[in-house]
Amino acid sequence: MGKTKNTSLDTVVTDFILLGMSNPPNLRSLLFLVFSIIYILTQLGNLLILLTVWADPKLHARPMYILLGVLSFLDMWLSSVIVPRIILNFTPASKAIPFGGCVAQLYFFHFLGSTQCFLYTLMAYDRYLAICQPLRYPVLMNGRLCTVLVAGAWVAGSIHGSIQATLTFRLPYCGPNQVHYFICDIPAVLRLACADTTVNELVTFVDIGVVAASCFMLILLSYANIVHAILKIRTADGRRRAFSTCGSHLTVVTVYYIPCIFIYLRAGSKSPLDGAVAVFYTVVTPFLNPLIYTLRNQEVKSALKRMTAG
Repeated sequence: MGKTKNTSLDTVVTDFILLGMSNPPNLRSLLFLVFSIIYILTQLGNLLILLTVWADPKLHARPMYILLGVLSFLDMWLSSVIVPRIILNFTPASKAIPFGGCVAQLYFFHFLGSTQCFLYTLMAYDRYLAICQPLRYPVLMNGRLCTVLVAGAWVAGSIHGSIQATLTFRLPYCGPNQVHYFICDIPAVLRLACADTTVNELVTFVDIGVVAASCFMLILLSYANIVHAILKIRTADGRRRAFSTCGSHLTVVTVYYIPCIFIYLRAGSKSPLDGAVAVFYTVVTPFLNPLIYTLRNQEVKSALKRMTAG
């Protein structure tokens, strides 16, 4: 159990116990190995993309690959906030996390996660301009504007993380301190609050669920226009290249947004499926990004060959 301290008014929780995902004891060693390998490959894969974009002049001057480099950087940090805690759950080590550590984890999880959400929307907008407005693309989306938009996504993500962390931990926590989840996230932590959480659940629904759903709809709208434009391309090779580039992005976006919307539009849910669903956008998506963007992107593969040859 976690430590608590007594005050003249009530009992104040000073740390939380992250119980993690339920799993059979005989599978813990295997799960420890699987998640450790996923974490290492996630870091190495995204670092490779980041270095490739940075080192290749043909890539780091183009908005599409600036966004891809930023996505890889985000994936590395988001994975580092989440996966080590999941791995710890499969060991005999203490599952306790200090109150301040829980606040920091929730803040960085939502800061990085929402920034990634906005970044996916920017990537879809970039592809829409490149395919639907090819002649005006250099004017509508240049390196400077791309940098400004990325900075705006980071600022918006930081504000979002601050709002969620402040609203969650302004509530009193004076009773149970066992979090039935693998990280300090809003729905799981709110269940332990010694106060009414209706306002928090409403803000979570609007600020996360609705915003994520809106971004997802904007992305789908962008790709509906992209598909319409691709079908007008006369050459089969041109259509194949366009579908290949956009298909990889749409695959990642679907794996990321659907689980996210599923969880945060149901902020009051206590379903045991939530933890398993959350693994998709917290663990699987950062792991898949390097694979999808390298295996399905000819320019990145060519840049990798040039870098290794050089």
